[in-house]
Amino acid sequence: MYLSKKINIFLNQPVVLIGFFFGLIVFITLSFFSGKHSASFHDLDRILARGEITFITRYNAHCYYLYRDRAMGFEYDLAKAFADDLGVRLNLKIANDWKQMAFSVANDESHIIAANMTISPKRMTQVAFADSYLTIRQHLIVHRDNRSIRHVADLSGLTVHVKKDTAYQERLESLKAQGIDLTIQAWENNPTVELIRQVETGEIDVTVAYSNVAMMNQRYYPHIFVADAIGGEEHLAWAVHPDADRLRERINAFFKKIKANGLYDEIYNLYYTGDESLDFVDLRSYHRFLTSRLPEFGRTIKAEAEYHGFDWRLIAAQIYQESHFSPDAQSRAGAHGLMQLTRETANSHGVLDPYDPVQNIRAGVRHLKRLYDLFDDADGADRIFIALGAYNVGQGHIRDAQRLALKKGYDPSQWASIAKVLPLLQQQAYYQEARYGYCHGMEPVRYVKRIMIYYDILKHQSIRFHTDAPGPSPSFSRRSES
Repeated sequence: MYLSKKINIFLNQPVVLIGFFFGLIVFITLSFFSGKHSASFHDLDRILARGEITFITRYNAHCYYLYRDRAMGFEYDLAKAFADDLGVRLNLKIANDWKQMAFSVANDESHIIAANMTISPKRMTQVAFADSYLTIRQHLIVHRDNRSIRHVADLSGLTVHVKKDTAYQERLESLKAQGIDLTIQAWENNPTVELIRQVETGEIDVTVAYSNVAMMNQRYYPHIFVADAIGGEEHLAWAVHPDADRLRERINAFFKKIKANGLYDEIYNLYYTGDESLDFVDLRSYHRFLTSRLPEFGRTIKAEAEYHGFDWRLIAAQIYQESHFSPDAQSRAGAHGLMQLTRETANSHGVLDPYDPVQNIRAGVRHLKRLYDLFDDADGADRIFIALGAYNVGQGHIRDAQRLALKKGYDPSQWASIAKVLPLLQQQAYYQEARYGYCHGMEPVRYVKRIMIYYDILKHQSIRFHTDAPGPSPSFSRRSES
């Protein structure tokens, strides 16, 4: 009783009351400005003023990786394009899982999560998602020869291998709850790509992957088969802080813009789209020839590619497209050898024997470099695509396509624009106005697409010869870091 009375007397002292209220005001002020800080970090105007935007993503083939010291990845290319659209630098942070990414955004360390992430109710309690940019579904992945697993019902009595704490595991647990008698083997450190490889080699029977993941890995593992979907549609999207309304609106506007101007398709096709005429037999043959035929010409390919500044893997991919690594190949149009030199091209480069591998490769790479130098109005990947297209169909037809692209309001320095109008040069209404006349325009489009698929596979395979890898090559990412 006595202590209580003393406390009341103390609290009623004017100095104490003033101190109490002053402390309360300071607490409220700090709380207010703390909230304002969080909002200001994600404010679009502040990002523009600082000249830098920070994305957080993951290391994998879909998000971000380095190839010959160059940044690549579907999410990386999109993020770089967004930073360029804003006119700011791109800063990249790497995380291992969703928890790290959500924490980074919540604590003012990152502005945007771009990591091949699906929109889910649980994640929506932590972040705000922009509009979806890609719709995907989960599919069973089995060996092509395993015809006993094609549908969800076939999983009864089997073990399905997936990475732990993923949407795949959640979906399989849902199927178990519905009565499918399956066993889930959830791996802590085995990523989906590794499990797909194990399906290819027969180490496991079945795994699960999203459709875009499966599409990419069919290039690398031609013996896998993408069976039935095991769930409905899901949506990939970038995520931001719940208070970052203007940033989210700008993301939505950006995706609408690049889907309208063709940039999104160009980035998507680089990583995911195959050639509809490129089937299992083609891919299996290519993988086989990489070890049985390519090593014979490896030293020459590397030497010539290095001399002219190209990635030797690109040249190898082009040679396979031209001749399947056959030095005796001859086309009905009169092209000869590994790089299918025409008589005119062979003569212009002093080739005495077009069937001699060294002479043929040397002249072919030199001719590609001449075309690459010619189309210096293009940059990066666009420039090499245009040079390859010209190698296939001739520089005159490519110039016709550039003029037509310009007439239609497209950027003639971008391969996406040229690929869009080249097929039009098969139509009389267009080729009669073209300086070089009729062009079988679908052929160079398919030619470039196949080479880039072969090139991508060769990068992934990391095949090495007894010589050192060559030095820098022309950029194959859409834009370089600023």
